[in-house]
Amino acid sequence: MEYSVLGAGKRIRPLLVYATGDLFDLDQALLDPIAAAVELVHAYSLVHDDLPSMDDDDLRRGRPTTHRAFDEATAILAGDALQALAFDVVSSDQRLAEQSEAQVRILARLAKAIGPSGMAGGQALDIEAEGATVDERTLEDIHRRKTGELIRAAIMMPAELAETSAEDLQRLDAFGRDIGLVFQIRDDLLEVEQDTATLGKSAVSDRQNEKATYPSVLGTQGAQARAGEFYDRAMENLASLGHRSEGLRWVSDYIISRAN
Repeated sequence: MEYSVLGAGKRIRPLLVYATGDLFDLDQALLDPIAAAVELVHAYSLVHDDLPSMDDDDLRRGRPTTHRAFDEATAILAGDALQALAFDVVSSDQRLAEQSEAQVRILARLAKAIGPSGMAGGQALDIEAEGATVDERTLEDIHRRKTGELIRAAIMMPAELAETSAEDLQRLDAFGRDIGLVFQIRDDLLEVEQDTATLGKSAVSDRQNEKATYPSVLGTQGAQARAGEFYDRAMENLASLGHRSEGLRWVSDYIISRAN
């Protein structure tokens, strides 16, 4: 579990938690368990995605994947335990317990992001689409579930602790939905633009597995254009939330311009 979580990584999802906390001027002590939980879930998803029965990858974050460093059974159990630990961290936090209704809503958002309408469902659709011809609408659904929902949750879980209007929450949610998709489109593009050494993971995995990606469906330029469209729409919603959204804008700029 330590090997899977504490290696190199960008920690973008925890950064989004803290940036959303800045938006609403939330106490960082309330954000820590949420940030830890979302990274634990992300790490679990990577461990399972890399398994031979899934994407069958040997390299993650510049070193052997968990099932290669240990064995497949250990990797499966480590992933299971990381997911359970994420819920333990949030549900057992005493500061969050002082706002118990919000704590339950946070747990619910995390559960939904992982389940059939989120990562698990997206991964199932992703596997089903291997080697098939899919349209952009289907591809968007896969990406929103597989990657976007956890990014959206990282933004909306802290918002459950905020005193704000329903309108602002809708705008923040729209921002979260679009920036999550930008992240995955950029991830697709990196496998076209970069090599394995730069990425710290296989740069040919998607092609070998015949994955449905934005470059494979729209071409490289089309994928770049689509990422820009979703980014611009996300920024429009973010701008309406005021000057304290600077942290979210900074992370968003990193997401669309990242090189690994």
